[in-house]
Amino acid sequence: MMLKLFKENIRIAFGSIKTQLLRTILTVLIIAIGITALVGILTVVSALENTISTDFASMGANTFNINQYENKVRNRGGNEREVINPIISYPEAVAFKNKYKYPFTETSLSFTATTTAEVKYLGEKTDPEITIVGVDEHFITNSGLETSLGRSFNQFDVENNTYSCIVGSDFEKGLLKDINPIDKIISIRGARFKVIGVLKEKGSTFGNSQDLRVLIPIQVARSLFTAPNINYTISVMVSKKEVLDQAIDNATSTMRRVRKLSPVRDNNFGVVRSDDLINRILGITQYLGWAAWIISIITILGSSIALMNIMIVSVTERTREIGVRKALGAKRSTVAFQFFIETLLIGQIGGLVGIVLGILLGFAIAAAMSFVFVIPWMAIFAAFATSFCVALVSGLYPAIKASKLDPIEALRYE
Repeated sequence: MMLKLFKENIRIAFGSIKTQLLRTILTVLIIAIGITALVGILTVVSALENTISTDFASMGANTFNINQYENKVRNRGGNEREVINPIISYPEAVAFKNKYKYPFTETSLSFTATTTAEVKYLGEKTDPEITIVGVDEHFITNSGLETSLGRSFNQFDVENNTYSCIVGSDFEKGLLKDINPIDKIISIRGARFKVIGVLKEKGSTFGNSQDLRVLIPIQVARSLFTAPNINYTISVMVSKKEVLDQAIDNATSTMRRVRKLSPVRDNNFGVVRSDDLINRILGITQYLGWAAWIISIITILGSSIALMNIMIVSVTERTREIGVRKALGAKRSTVAFQFFIETLLIGQIGGLVGIVLGILLGFAIAAAMSFVFVIPWMAIFAAFATSFCVALVSGLYPAIKASKLDPIEALRYE
């Protein structure tokens, strides 16, 4: 009996929507705009978070870097001043590696030699946009990189300063296209390097390609690129996660000894865990989520008022119909339920349209910014819940108003 009554209310609701189609379409669009804003932004946020997580997942949770913290503002005695940490020089990096012997760890040294190198092969050359990185034999493992062709550096390559290199995957699409790059000779700043490996594709992060780079032994890079104040990065991989915190504490005290810091002085270097870096970046994306909710709430507030208005007008226009129903024995709850179903139906149609438009908008933005798109199930659930709440709030008053109409007065209504 209840199911038949529900089906009848749905049929009546669709009939009422058809009689006031333009007004319903405008209300649905107002609701859809708010839901589109919510789903669209949350879709982009999900895609951004997924991209960041994918980019950093290869680093693992057991890696930490020791590097320079620049332009860090600290509060000293009520006066803020800018503190610029000194660079990590090569002697300091080597001293740390020699002194740091914590169990289950492997230390790697590296530095970015240039980001504007030109690489040549036979008569061809690249644009001056190649990044050259000086590395040791542990850099690829510690950075979560892999080779798709060839091999990685070994201890012999680094200790004997061999002129060998590992290139990014973009070289297979450009300079070394349609050939086997292994054992080919490329030229960097007049020096000839044998290609021993090709890195697996990493893609772009925030518009910066990770595949337009060449890795060369660190001492060879130091001899070719002699810019002053080169800043080195120390990367440490811990093979057992349970000793990560102790390894970081030991690394901090080791670096303090290398820099001859007294016990009362603060660290003038930074220790950054790979999982902390991910969490910090993902924390920033929360603000985008809040913005989505604020924008959608403002729009949905307007759509709630519009939906309530259309239902109040609908009650007024159908006063005689309500009077006939009550005269024939319809209960107050039955009349209220009918108008509530109608409101709910309009709200869910608006929510469905908004979800489709929001996902399409989010997909378009994610594709334009090279983010990894994921279906935002949380955003879809939030959109359905929001559109239901809109219908609930908007339909309650008109439904109660309709149920309280006096049948005799309603029949007299013109």
